[in-house]
Amino acid sequence: MLCLEDLTLFLDISSQSPLIYGTYLTDEILFPMSQLQAFIFCIECLEDVRGDVSVHPSTIDIQQSFADFKYGQVSYMVDYVYYPPLYRVFSLPTKFQRLTRITNNIPDMIFDSVTHVELHNENAFKHEFFVRLAKAFPFLKTLSIHNMWPPFLREKQYHLCDKDWCSMIEYRHLSSLDMTSANSYYLKHFLNQTKTRLPSLSKLKVHYYLLKAVTNNFAKEEMRHNCCRVKQLVTDYPRTDLESILRYFPSLLI
Repeated sequence: MLCLEDLTLFLDISSQSPLIYGTYLTDEILFPMSQLQAFIFCIECLEDVRGDVSVHPSTIDIQQSFADFKYGQVSYMVDYVYYPPLYRVFSLPTKFQRLTRITNNIPDMIFDSVTHVELHNENAFKHEFFVRLAKAFPFLKTLSIHNMWPPFLREKQYHLCDKDWCSMIEYRHLSSLDMTSANSYYLKHFLNQTKTRLPSLSKLKVHYYLLKAVTNNFAKEEMRHNCCRVKQLVTDYPRTDLESILRYFPSLLI
């Protein structure tokens, strides 16, 4: 690799390891590649917490370690929701297509290349998060939500939270939606055309009886529009009332 001129690297370090700072990346990995002209990368790693768990690398530490990085701009994401914390460092503009284990912490930037996102969080996703999600990933095609916590715990809070979804959110390119690990609240608001627009949705993965409950046995009018183009419906139980399903999902391929 000594004569390599272009390098694209996506590295996911699943075990606990020291955070790869810019200085380490330059001195230990890139320095031998004397002919390298272009370096595109995304590195994910879990922080090594076997030492002092109260001390975490600061964003300033990460930023300063890339101060003299000669291969362009660099950005980073830190998710303390996980234990150990998850760090992402990547070159700009982004070139990777997939981001997993995303929590509420989305940086204020545009990921033009990312088309596949998996959301994981034990804290509730609120309306402003989904507004940021749509803006951050304008070409999102596949979305998977893993969150069993609604943004409310009591009925009174539900009505207050429901009003928060007054502004319309559109995912213009979203074609595949996986809700098998999501609270019914998120399914309800993604399918409701007065809350969310999904003009390209063609695949829906969901628990069958949850779908029946949310759509009121495939009768709710405000959810028909987002369901009308779905060609593939993936469920965990056999679909018994096929006639009602086909009326609700007229594009479904049997």
